[in-house]
Amino acid sequence: MEFQIEVAVASFVISVIASLIIIPLLRRLKIGQIERTDGPQSHLKKQGTPTMGGVIMIVTIIIATIFLAIFYRIFNKEPGVAHNLIPLVLLSIGFGVIGFIDDAKKMIFKDTKGLKPLYKMIGLLIISVAYTLYLTQILKLGTETYIPFVKQYIELPIWIYIPFAIFVILGTTNAVNLTDGVDGLATTVTTIIITALTVISIMIGVEEVSLIGSILIGACLGFLIFNLYPAKVIMGDTGSLLLGGVICGMALYLKMPLILVIIALIPIIETVSVMMQVAYYKKTGKRIFKMAPIHHHFELCGWNENTVVSVFSIITLVLSIIAFKAI
Repeated sequence: MEFQIEVAVASFVISVIASLIIIPLLRRLKIGQIERTDGPQSHLKKQGTPTMGGVIMIVTIIIATIFLAIFYRIFNKEPGVAHNLIPLVLLSIGFGVIGFIDDAKKMIFKDTKGLKPLYKMIGLLIISVAYTLYLTQILKLGTETYIPFVKQYIELPIWIYIPFAIFVILGTTNAVNLTDGVDGLATTVTTIIITALTVISIMIGVEEVSLIGSILIGACLGFLIFNLYPAKVIMGDTGSLLLGGVICGMALYLKMPLILVIIALIPIIETVSVMMQVAYYKKTGKRIFKMAPIHHHFELCGWNENTVVSVFSIITLVLSIIAFKAI
């Protein structure tokens, strides 16, 4: 636990320094947020706020991972841990790169549509399949999946597990992406989720997962200093897809993807609210919510951004405590 705290603190420092360098650069390059005119009117003032801030997280992960690899090599610690950390890092950065391409097309090349949804999905699918095959075919972790509250593992047939794992990865990244819409919301909620998974990994002794979690905790907290309302930087798809990748990667490595139903309930609700809104509107021409995802509904009901972030974060914290009782 002490080492993980040191890693988190070091990552926090790297993240803050990276933010102080990258945010002015994004501003100088005029890579700013483009707000929807049909969204909450209070968001129009965010127009021009530096975005693609997820680059800060990518830089932090890369630097922290390099230092960890050097540390493990110099002190001759378990080489397997440092080696097994690489796929988790590549999964996270891979999703971040796809988000970066999408953001770059919108912000730098002024293509408002960004990366075509088909290309985006193909990229995410390739990374998801590669990671799932790595876990099952190379690491030989098996297909055991932990059932919360029942507190038992069940072994799924490989032909069920692989599609299931891919669904978890794609669903999680999309859910976190939808949660990113209020200053500090996605960062705060995902930091709590990652912290919960990190604590669980320490409890059951999976060091590589606790290390990637510690890196991301520090990276997110450093980024959050500049992302809280009023945000000085917005993570963009670069950050939200990266964070989604981290969460599902950790959960699958721990053989606990179903724990996400508890600790990641807020992103799940965000996703379900969009699905309900679209389906109901197509059928009736009316809306269930004033606006989806649901955090915008609460904004239009009179909640300010800080209230939305606080309430959603507290709920996630309580759910994380419940999750600890479920394992």
